[in-house]
Amino acid sequence: MRYLLLSICFVIITTSSLFSQTDEQLGLHSEGGPWKFYPAKEKKDSLKNVLLIGDSVMNGFHQSVIDSLKKLANVDCWLTPMHLKSEHLFSDLAKVVSSNDYDVIQFNIGLHGWPEGRIEDNEYVPLLEKYVQTLIDNAKGAKLIWASTTPVTDQDKAELNKEINPTITERNEWAAGVMKKYNIPVNDLYGLVEDKLHLAKLDRFHWKSEGYHLMANQSVKTIICELIKAQLVNAIDDCNVIWDSPSKNSLGSMPAGNGDIGINLWVEENGDLLFFLSKTDAWSENARLLKLGKVRLSLSPNPFNTGEPFSQELILKDGVIHIEAGKAEEKVSIDIWVDANHPVVELDVKSQKKITASVTTEPWRLEQREISDNVEIHSAYGLETVLVEKDTIFEKDQGNIIWAHRNERSIWKNNLTMQGLEGYLKMGKDPLLYNTFGGLIHSNNLQKTTPARLESKEAITEFSVSVFALTAQTKSLNKWEKEINNIARKVTSESREKRLKAHANWWQSFWNRSHIFVNTSNKTEKERVANVSKNYNLQRYMNACSGRGNSPIKFNGSIFTVDTKNLDNRFAGFDADFRQWGGPYWWQNTRLPYWSMLEAGDFDLMKPLFKMYRDVLDIRKFATKTYYGHDGAFYIETMRHWGTFAESNYGYDRPDGLPLGTTVNRFIRYYWQSGLEFSLMALDYYAFTKDEKTLKELILPVVTEVMTFFDQHWERDENGKILFDPAMALETYNTAVNPLPEIIGINKVCSELLKLPESVITDKQRKQYNRLITELPEIPMRKVEGKVLLAPAQEYRGKQNVENPELYAIFPYRAYGIGKPDLEMARNTFENRAVRETGGWQQNAIKAAYLGLKEEAATLTTTNFNTSNKAYRFPAMWGPNYDWTPDQDHGSVAMIALQRMLLQYDWDRIYLLPAWPKEWNVQFKLCAPRNTVVEGVIRNGKIERLEVTPSSRKKDLIIGWE
Repeated sequence: MRYLLLSICFVIITTSSLFSQTDEQLGLHSEGGPWKFYPAKEKKDSLKNVLLIGDSVMNGFHQSVIDSLKKLANVDCWLTPMHLKSEHLFSDLAKVVSSNDYDVIQFNIGLHGWPEGRIEDNEYVPLLEKYVQTLIDNAKGAKLIWASTTPVTDQDKAELNKEINPTITERNEWAAGVMKKYNIPVNDLYGLVEDKLHLAKLDRFHWKSEGYHLMANQSVKTIICELIKAQLVNAIDDCNVIWDSPSKNSLGSMPAGNGDIGINLWVEENGDLLFFLSKTDAWSENARLLKLGKVRLSLSPNPFNTGEPFSQELILKDGVIHIEAGKAEEKVSIDIWVDANHPVVELDVKSQKKITASVTTEPWRLEQREISDNVEIHSAYGLETVLVEKDTIFEKDQGNIIWAHRNERSIWKNNLTMQGLEGYLKMGKDPLLYNTFGGLIHSNNLQKTTPARLESKEAITEFSVSVFALTAQTKSLNKWEKEINNIARKVTSESREKRLKAHANWWQSFWNRSHIFVNTSNKTEKERVANVSKNYNLQRYMNACSGRGNSPIKFNGSIFTVDTKNLDNRFAGFDADFRQWGGPYWWQNTRLPYWSMLEAGDFDLMKPLFKMYRDVLDIRKFATKTYYGHDGAFYIETMRHWGTFAESNYGYDRPDGLPLGTTVNRFIRYYWQSGLEFSLMALDYYAFTKDEKTLKELILPVVTEVMTFFDQHWERDENGKILFDPAMALETYNTAVNPLPEIIGINKVCSELLKLPESVITDKQRKQYNRLITELPEIPMRKVEGKVLLAPAQEYRGKQNVENPELYAIFPYRAYGIGKPDLEMARNTFENRAVRETGGWQQNAIKAAYLGLKEEAATLTTTNFNTSNKAYRFPAMWGPNYDWTPDQDHGSVAMIALQRMLLQYDWDRIYLLPAWPKEWNVQFKLCAPRNTVVEGVIRNGKIERLEVTPSSRKKDLIIGWE
């Protein structure tokens, strides 16, 4: 890795050692002052580079900053009396900041510009913006800090100067606005000493050593924060995916997305750039999640010829794919970004030599066809007969390519009717009928030559292409066309440059939420551990690319499936709409990406899952009442996105006597865990965020009905305990009595509900949850070789899958583990588990972490992060394992495990390093309940930096190595 792990603790500077200068030496003005550039005295290549720019006020504290940062940075200083209209200011500034490769620059230019008439009010902001832009243009990549101008006092009197100080405060406010525009943090020195005027020298402008002491301390802290950010940029850059040759086909594609719209992009040697376009809510009439289409950009002359220079890089920190191809005098540069804030894919092309270009859409759903292949029909899981309907290419639009897929029919009505839910048809809305999804391709530089093609009318050196995407249920196809045209007009009317900046800011903010970067000095494990670091961040990137849409992340490929025409196995030959297990959501699989989001702080990505569960609550309540005649809502394991069973699971040919609501499919017949685990996950979200709005609107309506179902569904035995019979132990044992996951799950969810404030749950509900806990049967146990172990259920048989139901007591329900009773018994249970493998949705790595088994957790997690599908080029194209490529469970399990190796939470308590191997170095920032952030650096088995925000939570931290 290029980056250095900073060993930082904020330095508290003692007043007695601040300065060797006398007060007279600190009282410097523009005449006769030490105005010049001071390079660092002893530069070390291993350190970061910092530049301080300021006037005589900075002269009062710059040496202390240098001394405090001497182990972290080479600090240069430019002491200057220049103001914003000084002659040569901008040329001198450019010369100074470009003289070194600075990581951080703190600057101020204020006091010498205050005299009336020197800088007019209407000049200040434009000049300061020019100053900032000069810094940006000449100090490439440096983190900037604006130090506000300090107060002006009266001469010999500790009061604000009524003549000068209003100008200072006004210009500080204007400067703050400029800094906000450029996303530059402010070191507010004015606010720091505004109420400490007794520390002023009372010569109007300067300060006593105690005042400079405060300014130095705050500057050091601010600079260190920005050094950390600069370091994180380097660490993220280490995770970039870089290729030095074009790809042969879609198996060599690189994913990108904005949370709703996704692309799989690749470049071929024939001169073409291609990508599949996808969207999270492109549900067809058959409830398959389809691609929107395929786009091809062709360039001539071909810049991608074999043997020519080529680079393709996924720049994670900016969310951009950057491509360069061809020799220097003929080089073509292409930037592709899926706008984080708008529904559009942008391509920006620049060439040193004039080229011609064309863009085409290449639909493959050209005619209606029936899926007859026994393997391919699995991508329409649940259906017996599948007709794929064709797309429409709009021919009348004069300037843009437009195409769409429109559902003129729907399986929704038949799905409900066959399940005995026809009474809900008038209450609900068909989510598939008239659902229309597609794209629009626009370019100001290319002309439309056919309905599916744009071309350059002459050779050009620069052009842009915008590909818009829209899903909407509209009354007509024409209405959808108007909507996508309106979106395109609105977005293209905005500044492309500003949109790109806002896009990059979103991604930079995303990476700043949390991070884990790992390395090791163990030479034999160096590469594998480096892959842990890289692939953790790539999987988190995949979550961000697909996690903000109208539908939750699909475990079986997300929105990044590609065609299988170049695979060499039984799946070969299918289009990009193919995915095993089709459109339904299996909770066992769907949950795993979302468990990885809590400690990562990616709370916004969890909302689509919460929304889907809330949206289907009414039909789940209706189904409960219809099938069982009582209240509440049971959530099923395999669910269409509107809340019902997949058709074949419920059963086309149902045996006589099979009760209404009971599935033919034995794998999910009584598998109703999803409501419980969803409830815990959602309550954890609230514990982390204290987001009461989401709690009230999306979470509690579901959780309360789930608990009502579990309260009312089963009879009590002679001891007043709930008798869970008939039941299952996950999918693995199809016949069980009193399964452990239900018992542990109800206990955990009720316990968490009872911790909620009185304002959100009623006394009646509290009594219900307390009662439910008392009515639970004992946790099932078994004996193996004389050892007492957790059991899947009190009674269980009919094994049919490869899960360890008893380990649900460890994850997700956390009844056993670090800091809890019976840890040894839980470890023995884990050691005696029947299913030992890792990969796909197997969670042994997570459970090892929760049990503090650091060697096993590290081994399993490392294995996952080093096991990708070699047929694909992108490292995070896991799978298919049990599902499909890219398998979102595989990477998510490894993410969760790595997080829990570092940090675990149990309400108020935070466990740090509960399963972390001492030979692994790490720089991390993770989230914990109550809006807590824990960040630090671990190196060579020692904690070199640790910070907890808010600091009041430090008392709740329990360090595993101690």
